Amino acid sequence: MNSLPEPSPPRPPLPFPAHPLRETVTAELHARTFDPMSSPVRVAHLAYLCGERGSGRQQQYLARLLSHFGIQKPEDVGQQFATQLRGLWLRWERHTEFVTYTFSRPGPFSEPFADSLLDELPQVWLRNLPGQVVTAVQLALESAEMPDRSIEELVELFDGNPVIGQQVAGGAGLAWSDLHIHEDGYGHILLKDQSLSDGQAGRLIKRILEINDYRAMALLGLPAAREAAVLLSEAERRLAGVAARMTDGQAATGGLGKASSDDGQERLPERELLAELTSLAAEIESIAAETATRFDASQAYYGVVHQRLEQLRPVRIEGVQTLTEFLEARLAPAVATCAATAQRQQSLADRAARLTALLRARVEVQLQEQNRGLLDSMNRRANLQLRLQETVEGLSVVAIGYYGVGLIGYLLKGFEAGGWPLDPALGIGIAVPLVVGAAWFGLHHTKRRLRRDAERVEARSSAKGEHEQD
Repeated sequence: MNSLPEPSPPRPPLPFPAHPLRETVTAELHARTFDPMSSPVRVAHLAYLCGERGSGRQQQYLARLLSHFGIQKPEDVGQQFATQLRGLWLRWERHTEFVTYTFSRPGPFSEPFADSLLDELPQVWLRNLPGQVVTAVQLALESAEMPDRSIEELVELFDGNPVIGQQVAGGAGLAWSDLHIHEDGYGHILLKDQSLSDGQAGRLIKRILEINDYRAMALLGLPAAREAAVLLSEAERRLAGVAARMTDGQAATGGLGKASSDDGQERLPERELLAELTSLAAEIESIAAETATRFDASQAYYGVVHQRLEQLRPVRIEGVQTLTEFLEARLAPAVATCAATAQRQQSLADRAARLTALLRARVEVQLQEQNRGLLDSMNRRANLQLRLQETVEGLSVVAIGYYGVGLIGYLLKGFEAGGWPLDPALGIGIAVPLVVGAAWFGLHHTKRRLRRDAERVEARSSAKGEHEQD
């Protein structure tokens, strides 16, 4: 294992136009590479959960570690970085949600898990690393020359826990573990080299560590699924209660509005039910928003674990549970629980949406009925007002006629006083039907003209609306 090569000199200009992502997609093929290793070798591995936005701080702490060992951090670390640290080989990798530090040292050893390579690092740096440790593993690869261990010796090595294991790399190696966290705070994994090449050994170690990382990340969704299941059960109960009250209320009233149950208790009207249902739907969406990403990630991580297990090319050891069987027996139900919880969330959200739509429709019908009743009341009032207006119009004709005839009487009396040979009483009698008729005709003509103007305005408005719709 040597340090990374020096950066290559810049290439000459290309004779053809290149896609801006050509270099990126090509480099992605070589991401997550492995380091060839020869047995015996010991490895310490840490995976820190830091979130999708925690890469900046992790790179700062990587720079602090490199500075402690007198190494200059490159300007662009990217997704991975590897270097030599005074006898320790470091590989740093940035994943979507977590960062891994893998320290390895080749050389013989007598006890694979007696001490940790992390003891040689600055302890203050380890304590202050940002994020939270998801997995911490001590791994040892024994050489073919080292004596084979019996099952009893392996059980004692793993503190009496049941041991799982299998042949890997098509029988070129052995893998043993108990997948427990031991008193030293680490998980322990023991590999045995039977006929591994350096490349096979490096790939095997990397795949075993990735399986351990990704199975832990996949299982992070299970506690969230269990917590969500309790909340969803309560939401489901409340949703069923709202649906029952909707049905009971409609059956009791034959429609909408408030109703009284058999015990005299008043049921919630539709608007209050709609407010409760909207609040419940928001709670369901909040639960889904908090867990959807975690459940999707669990599915993705489980797929990676399944792929890495197949890449181990396992061969069963008679009488020992294989790593593949152990993980499948525990991971598959956990991931299925996450998937079922996610589906349950979606189903509840759909049911809440349907009930909300139904309640909204019922409220709209109620409002339409109220509006129709209001319009009928306004129509009755308008008819009453029209009749009153017609009555007032008759009185107005009489009043206008009265005052008009009075003015004519004053005029005739003036003419008589001036010496005109007129009979004012006869003139007033003749003027009465003429004045009253003229007043009635004037009012009727005014009403007819106003009605024609209103009809003309309404016709223009209707024509304008039809034109806008076209």
